[in-house]
Amino acid sequence: MTSPGHPETPQRLDAIEKGLKDAGLMDKLLIVAPTSAPVEWVTRIHSPEYVERVRNLCASGAEYIDTSDVPVCKDSYDIALLAVGGVLTAVDAVAAGTARNAFCDVRPPGHHALRDRAMGFCIFGNVAIAARYAQEKHKFAKILIVDWDVHHGNGTQAAFYADPTVLYFSVHQHPFYPGSGTADEKGEGRGEGFTINVPLPAEAGDADYRKVFEEILRPAALTFKPDFVLISSGFDAHKDDPLGGMNLTPDGYAAMTQVVKDIAVRCCNGRLVSVLEGGYSLTGIADAAVAHVCVLMAP
Repeated sequence: MTSPGHPETPQRLDAIEKGLKDAGLMDKLLIVAPTSAPVEWVTRIHSPEYVERVRNLCASGAEYIDTSDVPVCKDSYDIALLAVGGVLTAVDAVAAGTARNAFCDVRPPGHHALRDRAMGFCIFGNVAIAARYAQEKHKFAKILIVDWDVHHGNGTQAAFYADPTVLYFSVHQHPFYPGSGTADEKGEGRGEGFTINVPLPAEAGDADYRKVFEEILRPAALTFKPDFVLISSGFDAHKDDPLGGMNLTPDGYAAMTQVVKDIAVRCCNGRLVSVLEGGYSLTGIADAAVAHVCVLMAP
């Protein structure tokens, strides 16, 4: 539950569901109910002390965790575990071949969450946790994470900054919150070169993103040869988003999705799980999600 006027609301999920229904897509999808994530998987990315602190703060009736931009209520811990669990359930389905790919309509988002700290509406790093889960449970050695949220995913980047088994690719508005994500942030130690940041100025649109995905992401990903692909699918670079400053349209989201899907098909039998991050225009998030899911569903 978020306070009145806060942009990260349950209505975001409702808008996407309605958009998919209105487009006639819901009946063509395999709907899988999530289960709560075991804490043991959450602590692959977050410290046990942080997870326990989140649990205790929510149970005590705290109004926020760490910063006022992460408001919580007594149910927030359980809902955050359910969001992670939904993503892990999707990874299971794709790994088993039950689904070719998946889109996870979950909240709260996760890509800003740090090992010991909540920030930017995010409590647990849904996609980061899923990457470790795919590696450790399903033995997929190399994971590609593509993050097209308008904000840089500092939490996801931090989790894998020294890790050569995860290629983190982020295209985002810059300068912008949270301030990280410059092109010279490329990883460290054995992970150097396995973080790719493409900061774009405000007002960038479909053509700019297409160029980035064709000229930077595609060759880097095909060289990396991932065994599993995850998308941090924020829809807040949409032209109508009240928090972002970009000019993406549904056609742009479809084009980006097609490139990532092509990479997954070529490298890992199409294994791809997309996870909702940001997006705060209810019409924009619905239209972008429909375009995204249409490409995922296509043969």
